[in-house]
Amino acid sequence: MDYKLMALDIDGTLVSSNHQLLPETQHALIEAQTQGLKLVLASGRPTPGMMKLAEALELEKFGGFVLSYNGGRITNMQTKEVIHEVFLTPEEAHEIYDFAKENNVNMMAYDEADIITEDDDDYIQIESTINAMPLKRTDDFKKAVVNKTIKVLTTGSPEIIVEVEKAYIEKFEDRFSICRSMPFFLEVMPQGINKAASLGKLLATLDLTPDEMIACGDGFNDIEMVKYAGLGVAMENAVDEVKAVANYVTKSNDDDGIAHVIKKFVLK
Repeated sequence: MDYKLMALDIDGTLVSSNHQLLPETQHALIEAQTQGLKLVLASGRPTPGMMKLAEALELEKFGGFVLSYNGGRITNMQTKEVIHEVFLTPEEAHEIYDFAKENNVNMMAYDEADIITEDDDDYIQIESTINAMPLKRTDDFKKAVVNKTIKVLTTGSPEIIVEVEKAYIEKFEDRFSICRSMPFFLEVMPQGINKAASLGKLLATLDLTPDEMIACGDGFNDIEMVKYAGLGVAMENAVDEVKAVANYVTKSNDDDGIAHVIKKFVLK
């Protein structure tokens, strides 16, 4: 199959365990783009937290895309045009915040430059660090979140988040999209938003089909896009649920698993 587009999750997939883009993977992806492959960085990360990787992979030069917030926004890196975007209203974010407090977990929202939160835990610090986005501290989340936000993120220990996810789904599944992106992150977005759904919109604009796409991931929020792609790839370090729906399991993110996929399926 002549694959035309490759969608890449970031954390646990594209970058190593210490959040670095390994040189072999970087070189393979740039070479693939010179041969015509379109790249899409598809992550739960906010848009600002994806820009350094977009620059390192030269997406502006090659006409690649950034699919951020789990599909809440798609940006054409060559034109800087936002070609798809959906939001939660402030009132919806406040309602989700109230439910987070009922369940004794922390929460954050986003503006274009900052992470807004009144909480503090190790997981919030992780989100700030990996995205290089400062924390905008507030004493009152509802007063601080007065504009629409693409998603909100609940944090807690993995064993707590597993249970909280069940409560969120029971209360909100008919109104919002809910998924775990990492064991300690529970994401809440507008209804119908996930990576696969947004990739479908992008493929339509490019006149491509899912069969012409490779999608690579490792986490729960990658399941839909790995199933959707013509070639769905799970990392060796992926959760079992991703491996179960994948067509191929590559090497781990610490062993240049993406470079392995490029060499096996893309480079001519």
